[in-house]
Amino acid sequence: MGVRIIGIGSYVPDNVVTNFDLEKFLDTSDEWIRTRTGIVERRIAPPDMATSDLATRAAERALKDAGISAEDLDMIIVATATPDMFYPATACIVQKNLGVRKKPCFDMEAACPGFIYALDVASGLLNLPNYRHILVIGAENLTKFMDPEDRATYVLFGDGAGAAVLTKDDSPYGIITSCLGGDGNLGDLLYLPAGGSRRPASKETVEKRLHYTVMKGREVFKHAVLNMQAAALTVLQRAGLKKEDITWLVPHQANVRIIDATREKLGLPPEKVYINIDKYGNTSAASIPIALAEMKEKGLLKRGDLVLTVSFGAGFTWGANIIRWG
Repeated sequence: MGVRIIGIGSYVPDNVVTNFDLEKFLDTSDEWIRTRTGIVERRIAPPDMATSDLATRAAERALKDAGISAEDLDMIIVATATPDMFYPATACIVQKNLGVRKKPCFDMEAACPGFIYALDVASGLLNLPNYRHILVIGAENLTKFMDPEDRATYVLFGDGAGAAVLTKDDSPYGIITSCLGGDGNLGDLLYLPAGGSRRPASKETVEKRLHYTVMKGREVFKHAVLNMQAAALTVLQRAGLKKEDITWLVPHQANVRIIDATREKLGLPPEKVYINIDKYGNTSAASIPIALAEMKEKGLLKRGDLVLTVSFGAGFTWGANIIRWG
């Protein structure tokens, strides 16, 4: 029995912030950001819009695309590093927003590859007899955790959500295989210093600006390239596929230079790679489902297409899926 994506949807906030907007209060420029990252603009959620709000809107669109109601769901999984709060889980809030009750719901925190991790977990659960439809959401509100005085991080990220409805299916379409990995020894390369049990919120942590993301950019870049390339090659091997079999490479949208390096390692032409980082920036766990939803809306995904998704993120974590679209 296989697992197929039967519906997909995304949502990004209306507020567009361009590189030129950032020039007004940061020591940066459109040229600097564009050439180093490929980002031109990003979407930023208003102060009163939480991650669950983004996730709910993406979920509603995915359910509509799948042609089922929220009542038909057997489980909700939200992949996010920016939950509404520590507890309850953002997935529980999404469940309430969708108007359903008594469905299992939980969050996963695997940073940027969170959606890939969640697809693998949901696929395993769908092999059990008591689940038929699982909603998987990647949702992030990252800009609220970026220091507006730090040009190295603030220019990179955006907010948004993407959602997919998975079902058990005996057709030839669906998730063929996955590859997940992680290395906690690299955790100090990208992290949020305070707010958890290690350093709970206090006057000191606020004054020292410890509730904003810290990133060692050069080291992150190096490990991201190596791990994304390795994950992509591993998942191809597990699926028994060659590089030329891939119809689309849909990478995590973190940096266009990382995307290009991954594409070159796989020997794929640029036209086989979907890139939208110029419009949304890095939306972490939301980037791949946003891209897939956008591709479907544009008519780029055809039945039978082989799609390779690959991502890396804080932890370090990384992962890849191969999906036969249909």
